[in-house]
Amino acid sequence: MAALAEEQTEVAVKLEPEGPPTLLPPQAGDGTGEGGGGTTNNGPNGGGGNVAASSSAGGDGGTPKPSVAVSAVAPAGAAPVPAAAPEAGAPHDRQTLLAVLQFLRQNNLREAEEALRREARLLEEAVAGSGAPGEADGAGAETASALLSRVTASAPGPAAPDPPVSGASGSAAVSGLATGPAAPGKVGSVAVEDQPDVSAVLSAYNQQGDPTMYEEYYSGLKHFIECSLDCHRAELSQLFYPLFVHMYLELVYNQHENEAKSFFEKFHGDQECYYQDDLRVLSSLTKKEHMKGNETMLDFRTSKFVLRISRDSYQLLKRHLQEKQNNQIWNIVQEHLYIDIFDGMPRSKQQIDAMVGSLAGEAKREANKSKVFFGLLKEPEIEVPLDDEDEEGENEEGKPKKKKPKKDSIGSKSKKQDPNAPPQNRIPLPELKDSDKLDKIMNMKETTKRVRLGPDCLPSICFYTFLNAYQGLTAVDVTDDSSLIAGGFADSTVRVWSVTPKKLRSVKQAADLSLIDKESDDVLERIMDEKTASELKILYGHSGPVYGASFSPDRNYLLSSSEDGTVRLWSLQTFTCLVGYKGHNYPVWDTQFSPYGYYFVSGGHDRVARLWATDHYQPLRIFAGHLADVNCTRFHPNSNYVATGSADRTVRLWDVLNGNCVRIFTGHKGPIHSLTFSPNGRFLATGATDGRVLLWDIGHGLMVGELKGHSDTVCSLRFSRDGEILASGSMDNTVRLWDAIKAFEDLETDDFTTATGHINLPENSQELLLGTYMTKSTPVVHLHFTRRNLVLAAGAYSPQ
Repeated sequence: MAALAEEQTEVAVKLEPEGPPTLLPPQAGDGTGEGGGGTTNNGPNGGGGNVAASSSAGGDGGTPKPSVAVSAVAPAGAAPVPAAAPEAGAPHDRQTLLAVLQFLRQNNLREAEEALRREARLLEEAVAGSGAPGEADGAGAETASALLSRVTASAPGPAAPDPPVSGASGSAAVSGLATGPAAPGKVGSVAVEDQPDVSAVLSAYNQQGDPTMYEEYYSGLKHFIECSLDCHRAELSQLFYPLFVHMYLELVYNQHENEAKSFFEKFHGDQECYYQDDLRVLSSLTKKEHMKGNETMLDFRTSKFVLRISRDSYQLLKRHLQEKQNNQIWNIVQEHLYIDIFDGMPRSKQQIDAMVGSLAGEAKREANKSKVFFGLLKEPEIEVPLDDEDEEGENEEGKPKKKKPKKDSIGSKSKKQDPNAPPQNRIPLPELKDSDKLDKIMNMKETTKRVRLGPDCLPSICFYTFLNAYQGLTAVDVTDDSSLIAGGFADSTVRVWSVTPKKLRSVKQAADLSLIDKESDDVLERIMDEKTASELKILYGHSGPVYGASFSPDRNYLLSSSEDGTVRLWSLQTFTCLVGYKGHNYPVWDTQFSPYGYYFVSGGHDRVARLWATDHYQPLRIFAGHLADVNCTRFHPNSNYVATGSADRTVRLWDVLNGNCVRIFTGHKGPIHSLTFSPNGRFLATGATDGRVLLWDIGHGLMVGELKGHSDTVCSLRFSRDGEILASGSMDNTVRLWDAIKAFEDLETDDFTTATGHINLPENSQELLLGTYMTKSTPVVHLHFTRRNLVLAAGAYSPQ
């Protein structure tokens, strides 16, 4: 784990006019096209390779995007499928089409060839109808044009042999014969494109469509969708928002400012309420110059907006656009949207609303298919001395009473390996020190005195109010044993308090340490300087507000992250800064230690999360994929995964071993500010500015619950130690307790639900809400369950 492995990404091939293809870094999630039942991202062999399926649009009169068309061709004897993906291919790329036809002829694939010819006639009509100039030029273009018209003219009858197509682009276009299980009866077209820079991104908007027709195109589609059957209307209505954005941006880019303004005013009111913040940003883009440095615009352009639509609804839409020859909208659908098609009943409005709302639409179903080891690692066996009345020993770390250790049933019980747990050595974890073992023994003793919570036995809540913080409290954390509390403040300081009678003491100076007998039993006490004892220690070092704080599991270290772009590691023995980790270029919003120590994660304004080890000054992994700030980070209890919540309104789960994103959860309607895993590792709870708490099944990758009740941002979430209760703290000055056992029981996670995303969330928030606790005027920024299941909450008093 010492070195940062290469992040595994897809490889895009860019075809130069002459010469061999070159490898370029890809654009994450750059897939589109029709695709059958979730296989749109598959390679030519149908086996789910790392080739991003894409389709370039017709009538692209501006600079063409470089791409290699990789054609998947049906084997001989396969039944032709009339409306397959050649429509999703590039109508203007005629030489590619001819090369494919010639390849089919040479391999005696007659049926597939005839199916493609029939589609070619449709393509010819579409190109002629669009009025957009093609991109072929020179003698080769004339030949291709003539050949294409001859092909379409002779489609019904016996085919005449085509002359060979010359030139590098023609020969490079056909890159393989599909032999995988997805190939029969399918003629697919896959274009692999490079990650565009800003100028290339914008140039794609250089369309030649008539600006006065945009309103008519959009109105026509709107009328068609509103008049369609109820079962299709909800699904097709998802198109309104991405089409509205792209049509508006096209008008602005092509300097049709008045038409753009009129278009925006006429249709922005039709969009869903949860897109209002994005629309406000969009309304400020009124000139071409505004677009170049605008992150939101680039997000819309470079990340394909994902829509999950049933096959019936998609065919309905495609037929409508073909009949109306509405090429402007069809081009946008092909170029900027990824339509994830599933077989089965269309989803209801309620089912769709539960899952949409993020910057880039829903997650592709393929994104949540990989295996996740959500089980817990096996606990090491520890011999527990049986102390019945050693109450002082619990408060003094490192000084248990000296008795002959006997095996206690708690420590010696050999738990069976969880079948869903990762291999014990999947990632290297630090070995337990003697002090860690002592702490585990204390923990086990506390566990025997733990209160069993439930609907009839709710926990007490102890609230720590920070007074005179002048709204400057920006982060809070509490140690696992609830002995220390740390606050990060807007004045760049970190303050640590002891909340037990034991005061905070620093280690003595080096000269004094040399006088101590290192063999004595109480050496750990002797090294402490009693003169430094106090309830509060202030840590200076950051040069901006401190937004994140996290104690190490052994309570020897504290992490803090700041607006200054650094994460600092502080010693709680000397109360000094040991390391400043510099990797983020912008504010770091959150940081958290692994449950096993040594590793920690940070996330910030630069849209990435980074995994670190305390003894490395550079990150071990960089988790890139979010489209906006990473606001909160959390380790899975087994330390093999990291969850990140972002302002792009998605939650992602990352594999620490290889840096891959293994889950994408969409459904929140605002930036996500809190995350927590259930103690058994199976579930994740997330909270956002929309005031909702969403519950997720990690193994199946599905939303399984929605808790409504808060009226403001949910800043903190915690499960009780046994997982029976979920506590949520919010900016609405309340702590709410929810019945987690009931929320997760009888989950319907059958294969159909997993495959199509037809989730049915019960409207049972009121049944699950066990209690609401108001503060006078203190937003709740942190929650913590003690080892005995008492709730500790914290926040800064803000006078009205």
